[in-house]
Amino acid sequence: MKKILFVSCIALLAIGCTNNDSKDSKSADTSKMADAKMTDVKMPEMPYSLDRPYQNWQTGDPQHAVTVMKGLRAFETGDIASCVTTFGDTVELRFDYMHTTVGNDSLKKILTQQRADYSNITIKMSDWESVISADKKEQWVTLWYKQIQTDKKGHTDSLGVVDDAKIENGKIVILDEKIQHLGPPKKM
Repeated sequence: MKKILFVSCIALLAIGCTNNDSKDSKSADTSKMADAKMTDVKMPEMPYSLDRPYQNWQTGDPQHAVTVMKGLRAFETGDIASCVTTFGDTVELRFDYMHTTVGNDSLKKILTQQRADYSNITIKMSDWESVISADKKEQWVTLWYKQIQTDKKGHTDSLGVVDDAKIENGKIVILDEKIQHLGPPKKM
């Protein structure tokens, strides 16, 4: 009986040592990958192809995020004149049911009409990111936030919003907005 117990303990010890060795080698491989630059890592075969090559995005200028958020804050408070100063002379708008390119003066009219529909808008920022392509040709800012809006009739609604803003020369030239209707805020 002691021999069987002894042999079983040795077998378990051997299996345990083997598993730890493979875990150590896997974690060593992972740490080597983490130290490598993205350009040094071979991309795996992706299930979908891209229309253009992968951009290898890197952290961009946080000042661009400040610009985009200042424009959003101005829209939130109804200061459309300040809002449009964050946009370029020509802007491509990609909204739900709207895809158009307009001049800054037309943008001002569009945003004035949109903002006039609401008596109150409140933005609760969740996160933001500023990125630049590896070739330094494209810069984008992404904002994730919740927008609580009350229309002129007193109906309140909440939206989950993701804004992607392309930046050129420090100004927004594309605004691509995705929304999810969350419904009225729940009362606690």
